[in-house]
Amino acid sequence: MDLDLAQVRAFVLTAQELHFGRAAATLSISQQALSKRIARLESGLGAELFHRGGHGVRLTEAGRRFLDPARRALAAAERAVAAVRDERRPLRVDVWGHLYAPMRTLAQVAAHAPEPAMELGHGRDLPAVAAALLRGDVDAAFGRVHPPLPEGLTHRLVRLEPVDVILGADHPLAGEAALRPGHLAESVLWTPGALDRLDFLHRFAERFGVRAHAEGPNLGAEHFLAGLSGDVRRFALMPADVPLPRIPGIRSVPLVDPTPLYAWSLLWRGDGGRRTGAGHPFLDTLLEAFAAEAGRARWLEYDPARDWLPGPDS
Repeated sequence: MDLDLAQVRAFVLTAQELHFGRAAATLSISQQALSKRIARLESGLGAELFHRGGHGVRLTEAGRRFLDPARRALAAAERAVAAVRDERRPLRVDVWGHLYAPMRTLAQVAAHAPEPAMELGHGRDLPAVAAALLRGDVDAAFGRVHPPLPEGLTHRLVRLEPVDVILGADHPLAGEAALRPGHLAESVLWTPGALDRLDFLHRFAERFGVRAHAEGPNLGAEHFLAGLSGDVRRFALMPADVPLPRIPGIRSVPLVDPTPLYAWSLLWRGDGGRRTGAGHPFLDTLLEAFAAEAGRARWLEYDPARDWLPGPDS
């Protein structure tokens, strides 16, 4: 049979999400249209690819066998298209983790790259950016990578950034010159969204015994940090290099013994044995620029006796 790539892409995204609604939203089509594409694919293959029932969506054995070749077929099609595109187009890079200002690091690297032709976009979170990479909508992405990461993607650690605690002036610990993370156990972690969806903050709270948390919407750093005033016990965590908005009465205090580190990575489509997969020719240049800047600015220094990384990062 001649494979219809739209049907194959619908299958791959549904296999990744194991949810028809989320896969349809990623493709910007209705759930009914997605179901029809997969049904036509199953009809052509003569096999069911998904179990559909009250316990959710699961791959059948045929679906599991088809998934990896299907991903390779999509990647080959994307390489064919890329071969005739204008190679001078900008490298499309999505970022996520916007409260922690990933553009700071990208701007610093781009300033030293020989050909910093980048077109920057904003992804909602890691799953959304990963889906965009697998579809070929973007060439690379930048943010904190944590499991589970879909197959077909590769990432490289490029920066470990110390994290400070941000306190309001009335917090009992606001006068300290430095704090250990354990000192925050009786305080309230203020988060930009649900804690279980914020991997780094969730792991920090578990590791250092922070039992109480409160959450507000992520409407930018100024709005978020102004929310510290809602409870004198609240604290927030921010990378040390993030410029703080001018909000009266907040201060940044270094965390020590250990110092939490936020891990930034560059993420792209391809397997571990191939640097750029079907990627843009500037991707190698960007990787080299990150390596050079990491060496110059000592971005990858890590001492487990002095620093703390969440389990997956370390």
